[in-house]
Amino acid sequence: MSEDAAGRRPPPADASASGSSTSLRRNAPLVPTDGSASRALAAVIAILTFLAALCAGAAEIVASSAVQWQGAVANEVTIQVRPAPGRDADADVTVAVALARETPGIAETRALSKTESERLLEPWLGTGLDLGDLPVPRLITVRLAASPAADLPALRRRLTEALPGVASLDDHALWISRLSTMANTFVGVGVGVVALVLLATGLAVTFATRGAMAGNREVVEVLHFVGADDDFIAREFQRRFFRLGLRGGAIGAGAALAALALAAGLARLWRASPAGDEIEALFGGFEIGWRGYASVVLIGVVASIVTGIVSRVTVRRFLD
Repeated sequence: MSEDAAGRRPPPADASASGSSTSLRRNAPLVPTDGSASRALAAVIAILTFLAALCAGAAEIVASSAVQWQGAVANEVTIQVRPAPGRDADADVTVAVALARETPGIAETRALSKTESERLLEPWLGTGLDLGDLPVPRLITVRLAASPAADLPALRRRLTEALPGVASLDDHALWISRLSTMANTFVGVGVGVVALVLLATGLAVTFATRGAMAGNREVVEVLHFVGADDDFIAREFQRRFFRLGLRGGAIGAGAALAALALAAGLARLWRASPAGDEIEALFGGFEIGWRGYASVVLIGVVASIVTGIVSRVTVRRFLD
């Protein structure tokens, strides 16, 4: 081999190419994250996270609305005065109102007129009907004070003694129980859906990890040959898939937060309309609060953690 003017030997022709190839191989990840399969897995994780986060947000909205409903229902009780032959219904209503106002813990008492009581039946019987011949009960709404607590059993006993067989007190305990059961059922369904979505995420990661292991079998064999143990290989896969899960979880959680914020904005725009009033009465203002936003972010983090753990377990089982 000839020498240059300075007496130095030129490097071999393939030295630079060999060094470049070594550098590329050294910097290349064991599990590529920029391929089409990796992007597809990140998209699947993002979609599943989005669905799970939406479900968690909806469950939080229903739970908070149920608390408001229960508070509104528990804050009032109703006294029902039934008309009876030979009795003056107006006089019985006056007696019931007086007994309610004498009870400690009662903030406000209002007796509905006969016309108002009949109007309450219009959603079931229709309008324009003459209900004068029907024994429509008279209703008295009683709003409870925050403190002291009203002694409702004592009021019920006094009504029974003063107006036997005519007056009765409804504390809405049945409706509160039904509201609580409905809210708990919806929240339970939401938790179940979130669990199923995370399970689907784990299955998708399992299949993707097995495919990556099969595609990198030669690389794994070379790593074993040069002394790499199973823990090193498992950590490498876990780190790569955790990044994919973190990317997909962040995209899905961000999209869910944007969707919930959009729903809240639309609810505020519709609030002045009759339909908006009905929606707000049923579901509130679509404000999920800090717990709802925290649950959405937590689902995104859990999705990435599940991705990393499942990939590590799958790799260890594949290597074993």
